[in-house]
Order: sequence, then structure tokens, then C-alpha cells
Amino acid sequence: MRTFPLLLLCLIVSFTVVAQPQVEQWGMFEVTLQGSDAGNPFIEVPLTAEFVHDDTTYTPDGFYDGDGTYKVRFMPDREGNWTYTTHSKRADLDGKTGSFTCTAPSPNNHGPVQVRNQFHFGYADATPFYPFGTTIYEWAFTSPERQQQTIQTLQGSPFNKARFLAVPPYKGYYLEGPLKITEFPFEGTSKADWDFSRFNPAYFQALEERVAELRDIGVQADLILFRPYDGGKWGFDQMDMATNQRFLRYVIARLGAYRNIWWSLANENSFIRHLTDEDWDVLFQTVQQHDPYQHLRSIHNAGRLYDYTKPWVTHVSLQYYNAVKVFGVSPLLRDIYQKPIVHDEINYEGNIERRWGQLSGEEMTYRFWVAYIGGAYATHGEAIEGGWLSLGGELTGESPSRIAFLKEIVEAGPPEGLEPLDHYYLTNVAGKYAQYYLFYFGKEQQKTWDFILTDEDLAPGMKFKVDVIDTWNRTITPVDRVFEVEELDNYRFVDKHRAKVKLPNRPYMALRIQRIDEATQPSGKDTQRDEADEL
Repeated sequence: MRTFPLLLLCLIVSFTVVAQPQVEQWGMFEVTLQGSDAGNPFIEVPLTAEFVHDDTTYTPDGFYDGDGTYKVRFMPDREGNWTYTTHSKRADLDGKTGSFTCTAPSPNNHGPVQVRNQFHFGYADATPFYPFGTTIYEWAFTSPERQQQTIQTLQGSPFNKARFLAVPPYKGYYLEGPLKITEFPFEGTSKADWDFSRFNPAYFQALEERVAELRDIGVQADLILFRPYDGGKWGFDQMDMATNQRFLRYVIARLGAYRNIWWSLANENSFIRHLTDEDWDVLFQTVQQHDPYQHLRSIHNAGRLYDYTKPWVTHVSLQYYNAVKVFGVSPLLRDIYQKPIVHDEINYEGNIERRWGQLSGEEMTYRFWVAYIGGAYATHGEAIEGGWLSLGGELTGESPSRIAFLKEIVEAGPPEGLEPLDHYYLTNVAGKYAQYYLFYFGKEQQKTWDFILTDEDLAPGMKFKVDVIDTWNRTITPVDRVFEVEELDNYRFVDKHRAKVKLPNRPYMALRIQRIDEATQPSGKDTQRDEADEL
């Protein structure tokens, strides 16, 4: 008789146990607290939380989300049990504890992107990431219908990184009409009454929805934090340093736990005249200090280049059109900066009056190839009046399908990424010595190509296959023969039969050369021979 009440009690207890919250690795766990909104909670109520898993600890900042709601967001990077404790000088927010379980990531979740192999990128789970960017500066401020159209377009495009503004520029169509803006980053309605000490949570809630939409389709959100383009009319490009730092901390607290975020400190930073390079140093360090996950950080230049060698810069985000007009510049930039090079503005395919928006599809595609052959990366833009570059929507240009073709070739190449080969003497070939060569002939029109490879790591008897690639018409034609190499001189190997590869005598052709035997080992020759010869 006594066992029945005990069994009943056990059943009651089992049904009242609350399940442990779960979040996948590199997902987002959110602590939500209710507290007083007295005073100015954006400034007067500091809030952090300490998240602990074994010997790993993260301490992200929290933020005020309006209506007495405070939040701390966290991106766990390890599976297992995590505990947390909040810290605040306000008693109603301090000392709150809890725990959750971090589960395995879902199949399409590879974690945040990081620098990989010095000049390239990869996800946290070691999956390679090859940036193929596009520019949609103002898409976050358009209508919901236009925003969804942009997402659908991106899903069908080759682009896996999107550059866009965190704050809209001053433009007439934001003042009246269907695009009139009613929510701004700060409380107020115009320059006359902005309260730069108080953020507008509704504005940032909408912005983070755009970041989440990009995350869900596998696109990196390259968020541009500051920009010129107000001309003094809104004044967001004239904020003082204290306001700028406060803005950064609030944005990081809200968005730092999104795994797909990149921080671009500014677009055309030197056009923000009142900020010096020393000011940008401080702003970079603010991001570095308050982002517990160390997302990628860079800055986009105008007339004056920021010093990308500084330790808080993870990669070069460059606007220098001539760098992708000719071969050989990207390898030089890699040698200078010793970091990944992303040509984030290379002019735009389009038909507008401004000279920077008049590229043909052929020229845009050509510049992409020049960038990637140089061991760098590039970002696309389409300048159609009221179209993709500014407001997103649909793509109408000729280059995206050709860029998609290039992306397929890059992704099928060496997983470490394309490296310039013998770039002091050759400028149009990338790949991996003795394994993979990608020659791009650009605007040259050739009838034949002598099968000659730089001798690095080659040995007699190695065999290769060749594909002829038409980069504009998107065709790959295998050459119907095997090429076997022998040494020609101190620097080159050739096909032992002195074979040539036929080409169609038109521009935008490429060759892909891949090793097909693995039995022969590299020669092990002295890779410093050139220097020794000169000595």
C-alpha cells in the first residue's frame, strides 16, 4: 500500500520538471529580463552576462530593448552544458542565473567566417568560404515587399556576402512618398530633435531581422556601421566620438551573436571629414574589445587609405578600381598587407550617368576573374536607376550568371584557395603547384598555348589533364589528351611531346590544368634558386 503514493509522487515530480533550454552550436541564446525603465536605461544601466562552459568563458554586453525589457545575447561555440550569471548595478537585473544545452549545429550552420590560410576565409567548422560579394546599400530601408524580393533574388544568385548600410543616407525619397522613413536609430524625427543618448529599439529590431534573413539563406551580412552622405542634413555622419562609441557598443550587443555578421567600420571613411585615422583606431578597438566572438573587421576607403596592417583589421576592404583592371596588383597587395584582400568596390555594371556605374557585363566579369586569379576576392554591384545597388530587388545585369560560373570553378579548385603562382614573373595564373593551375587570358585572343608550367614541385613524368574554359559563354571543353611533363630548363617544365593547346582566338578564355597521377612525388628542388642565382 505504501508504494502507490510513492509512485504517484514520482510521476507528479517527473511531469513538473522543466526541460533544459537548447540552442544549436553557433546559434543564439537570449536572456530576457524585466526591469525598471527609470532614467536613461541606454546609458545608466550597464548589463553583462558571464557564460561558462568548462574552461571557456564569454562575457557579452547586454542592451535595453525598450518597454522595461533588457536582453543579453550569446552565440555558443561548443556543444554541452552552459551556465550564465548576469551582472548589473541594478538589483533587478543582477545575479540572474540559468543554464542551457548547446546541441550540434544544423547541416547548413558552419559557424562564423574567420581568416583561414592567411589570405583566405573559412567557417569555424573548417569548411572553406570563398567570398563572392554584392552591394545592396539601402535594402534594409525599403518596403517589406522589396526586402523579400531581395532575399529571393539572393537565394538564386552566386552571392554569399552582402554589403549594406546600418544607417540610411539622406535622400529625398526617404522624406516623403512610399519609402518615407519613420523609424531612425535614435529617438527623434529630425536633426532638430535627435536624442543621441537614446536609441530607438524598433529601428534596430528591423535591422536585425534583415541580418537574420541573410543568415537563414547562408549570406554573410557585411554591415557598414558609419558612412558619409548626410551633407549635414541628418547629422549621423557628424556624431562625436562618445556617441560613435556608444552606437558601436549598442549595435555589437544586439547583433554580435549573429554568426553571419561582419563589421565594416565605414564606407568611404575619409569622406567623414571630422574623424582622423587615430579616431578610426579608437573605433576599431572599441569593436575589438566589445565583440566577444571577434567577427571579421575592416573599413572601406575613399581617397585616403587606412593602414590595413594594424592588428585590429582582419582583412583589406578596398575601393581601388585600377587594382582589378590589370593582372598583378592583387598579389602585390597581399605581399604588402599579409592579409586577405577583398576588392569590395570595383565599379558597377550599369547604365547610369555616373562613370562608376557604367561597366558592361563583360568588364565586370573580367574584373572578378582578375581578382581571383590574383589570390583575392571581389564584390559585385549593379547600378540601374533605383535598382540593385541602392535598393535591392531584382538583378538584371549580364554578369551574375558569369560570376556564378566562376564561383563553381573556384569552389571545385584547391580547398585552401587560389594562390598566385610564380607571380614575380607570371601574373595570370593561380592554383596549387604541381596539382592545379588556372590560367586566365583576359582580353587577349590566342590561337594556341604552349604547355609550359613553372617548375615548382614538378617532376618528370607527372601527368595532367586540361580543360578549355570560355568564361563568358560558360563552357568547359576537355582537351582530348594527357600531358606528361619533362624538365625544359631551370625554371620550366613542358609536355614531353611539346604539345600545344588550341584556343578559339577570342577574349575571356581560361585553362584549367589538373594533376591526374599521384604516383610521382614532387622534385624537392630548392625553391630559393632564383635568389641564390642572383647572389
